[in-house]
Amino acid sequence: MVWSDIEVVRAQLSRNDVHFSEVVYRCSFGFPVVIKSFPEKDGKPFPTLYWLTCPYLRKEVARLEEKGWIRKFEEMIQKDGDFKDRLFKAHEEIIKRRSEMIKDDSIRRLLGGVGSGGLRDFTKVKCLHLHLADFLAGVDNPVGEKVWKMIEKKECDDGVYCRKWLKDRKVLGR
Repeated sequence: MVWSDIEVVRAQLSRNDVHFSEVVYRCSFGFPVVIKSFPEKDGKPFPTLYWLTCPYLRKEVARLEEKGWIRKFEEMIQKDGDFKDRLFKAHEEIIKRRSEMIKDDSIRRLLGGVGSGGLRDFTKVKCLHLHLADFLAGVDNPVGEKVWKMIEKKECDDGVYCRKWLKDRKVLGR
């Protein structure tokens, strides 16, 4: 069975209004894990450049958030200057990459100082999902790197999560 990336991402995220330019990271089963979103949606700024779509990893990352890792990372940012510098550079890299995709100058200005996920205060951690997505997309994001290292099992068995998502949403088995 061949499926399109857009069908898979729609099923993974349980939403039809996905808008992305490409899949930038896939699991070993070929399913999208991270997508690169367009920085504009319906003429409005959309600050999240990389989006974690993998249902398995989203669940694993949510478990880390439930254990208080957002707060722990914010404490690390305050205490570790090197960690903070790397994170600020990661946000700057996102701003640069996103800016290269924007055609509308007014949108470029609106998103000019806005980091990953729409963050303006780079000492804050909005969610761990976006940092992991940035890291898997090749951004030297220290939060995403640590999250990746904390996840012991990097993908589900045999693509079971995505296969179930696709079957439940009638993308597979049609």
